Amino acid sequence: MNSQVKVPKGDEKITIELTVKEAIALTGVRFNGEPQLKRAATKKLMEQLDQTALH
Repeated sequence: MNSQVKVPKGDEKITIELTVKEAIALTGVRFNGEPQLKRAATKKLMEQLDQTALH
């Protein structure tokens, strides 16, 4: 089965400001002393995607 996903503004570029640690956390590396890093980075990413998709 072949399905395609259509994303409005899918080729538009977005800019998200992350710390180096946040960017690394998004790759799957765990920072035991700072478990909130991935959550914070994901939140920033999702907020930017929401803003882009709505406008």
